[in-house]
Amino acid sequence: MSKRTVFFVSDQTGVTAETMGHSLLTQFDGAEYQSVTLPFIATVSQAAEVVQRIDLAARESSLRPIVFATLVDDPVRAVVQQANALVLDFFAAFLGPLEAELAMPSAHASGRAHGMADLAAYTARINATNFALANDDGTGARDYGGADVVLIGVSRSGKTPTCLYLALQYGVLAANYPLAQEDLDAGGLPAVLAPHRKKLFGLTIRPDRLQQIRQERRPGSRYASLPQVEFELREALALFARLGVPYLDTTECSIEEIASRILDRQRLQRRVRL
Repeated sequence: MSKRTVFFVSDQTGVTAETMGHSLLTQFDGAEYQSVTLPFIATVSQAAEVVQRIDLAARESSLRPIVFATLVDDPVRAVVQQANALVLDFFAAFLGPLEAELAMPSAHASGRAHGMADLAAYTARINATNFALANDDGTGARDYGGADVVLIGVSRSGKTPTCLYLALQYGVLAANYPLAQEDLDAGGLPAVLAPHRKKLFGLTIRPDRLQQIRQERRPGSRYASLPQVEFELREALALFARLGVPYLDTTECSIEEIASRILDRQRLQRRVRL
């Protein structure tokens, strides 16, 4: 059975089209798609080439393609609308009603969502990313005083990717500290974290999932054994409870959901708005 082809067409990176399109498609269980992203479509001639590619996909499949587009330029959008596909353009859907409500025309300027038009926001993201890398896994700078949040948890519970996501997407200064065997044996808060207790946020994960992750990293090791995994997670949760550290089980959460829940529960100020 043929998979329906889904195109993400944008005059910039395609991130917005992909994000919104995928969010909509998740509401339809069981459907399978073949995704194609076509970024930086900024001219009528480029749009015509896009239409040819979409129409080819339509001819080769019994299923009409779906196109999610973010195209600011009206002539470019008009060309893409001619494709033999269901074309859903987010700018076309929302700019008109916004112009009517605000009683003013939109700028029709591409690149404002993900470009460097806001240099301060871009700089904040870069600085936050550098901060996360420098304060990763308890090594390096250990500038917990400068952090907005300090994630704690056992190894491979999702601390590093969450810190980087918070930095890159929101400009949040996030550090992390791995709870090692000696920390769990001691049963108390590591001394280096004691002055920053209010910034702490714990991450945990289901034992079977953590074992799977660790097994891929160090197969057959004590580190990846189920008894070791269960011990570490049990002691980490006990530590969170004793200290009143808020925490989140990341087993079924996407990185976006983890970050959003941390921002909400810690009441963190976003330095960058998506």
